[in-house]
Amino acid sequence: MSQAWLDQRERGSVIAIRALVAVALLLGRRVARLILHPICLYFLLSDPKRRSASRKYLSKVLGRVPRSFDLFRHFLAFATVALDRVYLLKDRIGLFEWTIYGEDVLLEMTRCGEGCFLLGAHLGSFEALRAFGISKRLRIGLVMYEDNARMVNSVAKVINPALAEDVIGLGRFDSMLKVYERLRESQWVGMLGDRALDQEAQVCAAFLGEDASFPAAPFRLALMLKRPVVLMVALYRGGNRYEMHFERLFDPHSVERAERAHAVERAVRLYAQRLEHHCRQAPYNWFNFYDFWGGPHTAR
Repeated sequence: MSQAWLDQRERGSVIAIRALVAVALLLGRRVARLILHPICLYFLLSDPKRRSASRKYLSKVLGRVPRSFDLFRHFLAFATVALDRVYLLKDRIGLFEWTIYGEDVLLEMTRCGEGCFLLGAHLGSFEALRAFGISKRLRIGLVMYEDNARMVNSVAKVINPALAEDVIGLGRFDSMLKVYERLRESQWVGMLGDRALDQEAQVCAAFLGEDASFPAAPFRLALMLKRPVVLMVALYRGGNRYEMHFERLFDPHSVERAERAHAVERAVRLYAQRLEHHCRQAPYNWFNFYDFWGGPHTAR
């Protein structure tokens, strides 16, 4: 997988982000969403790399040459989900209409009293996972790579200081220890499985008609800690509507030691298949604005 996402610089400034947050909280979501339109138009016109990445992805998922309006709609969906994060950080989950699929999967995990991994992607809203957990009186730790979005994350922690207690930063010496402690306490740990760090082991999988590389680490970690993996995506469906999907992906208890490597490969490819399914169901919800298919791939 290309490491281009690590090199992407944040656009905007802390002052601009805080100004938009102030508008969102003081004037409400309807007014703030109107402001997003000229902002998205500006970024669409001024950022050729992200525009090119959007065009490549949309051509694959839509099966046709995307129009300028498709690109704008893609940028606007990303901006809307980012705006809604402000309200979710304030625990205003009631502002939104939620349709939940697969909640029985989580209820089963709760009955077992065992922590699990909730594996998401840069698809829809990851913040919805934390808000959902709070609404169910569940504590969910969020494993995130914060260094390439420092401005946004710093503002997010001002909006909700408690976020610092829920976020487990990747790339630190004690990251995996914190993950283990959360799971040992039967908590749930949410993480993203569509971007790799440095020379992290990767598995090649078909994704939207072309091979792409996905990190193997989430499933290797699940094997090591003997915790199941559940896919979680929260898709933005327009207006104030979201769909949350939970699906069983991987049960390490059923994997024999000699089959571990193959089991991880199968799990990664299943993950890629399910991501493709959800991308086709909600094509403007994919927020990897770089060449996702670029770079070397691990042999299949």
